[in-house]
Amino acid sequence: MDDGAPTEEVSLEMLRMAAAAGTTDIVATPHSNGEFEYKPDLIAERMARLTELTGGVPRIHRGCDLHLSFDNISETLENPSKFTINGRRYVLVECSELHISGSMSQVLDRLLNIDLVPIITHPERNPILQKEPQRVERWVDAGSLVQVTALSILGGFGKRAHQSAHSFLKKGLVHVVASDAHDPVVRHPRLDEAYAAVARDYGKDMAELLFRQNPSRIIEGKFVSSDRTIRVAPRKWWQFWIPGGER
Repeated sequence: MDDGAPTEEVSLEMLRMAAAAGTTDIVATPHSNGEFEYKPDLIAERMARLTELTGGVPRIHRGCDLHLSFDNISETLENPSKFTINGRRYVLVECSELHISGSMSQVLDRLLNIDLVPIITHPERNPILQKEPQRVERWVDAGSLVQVTALSILGGFGKRAHQSAHSFLKKGLVHVVASDAHDPVVRHPRLDEAYAAVARDYGKDMAELLFRQNPSRIIEGKFVSSDRTIRVAPRKWWQFWIPGGER
């Protein structure tokens, strides 16, 4: 669908690759933006077909990469479960690479006020947020979560994205690492290499949190804290800190 897998065969290849690399659950996230229409019934139909063909390994869950246009915001406020992961409380939010309105914080607050938790997708790849990472810090401090792309951590999206991803990780601003897979080769669905890199540079506890624990809780609609509760020191150790300065 969209700009992802063009055929059922490619979808199956991607699912099998993900499963072989250790993925147990994967969220299908077609876009809802000016270019692509989000079609829940068609998505459900294709998810069911792929589940039948794979035997449910990995498990597939419904989601959406939501562009915050006026129409999408209005529909989300009226029908909160349409775009959320598994119809629960977490919604993936994609920022424009051309312009991010000054009212973005207010929009995110409106979602939070109806018990929807925005997950900002791949800010490390957004040229505006690369230059203005303080925006991401404000959104996280207000309650939003952040998802970075596995290939960004490995350098697959270039130097700027790589630096931004690690800057967010060091500041404790990342809550989920995802594949954002579009194909089996260039933007593949494997997460094992990125997991190993995070475990090496930031510790296994951090890798478990970002690749297993938080994603699992998001899929189930359970609480995930947006607090910057883990701050990472260079490579060899990390420490807990409490907002406000006490250590």
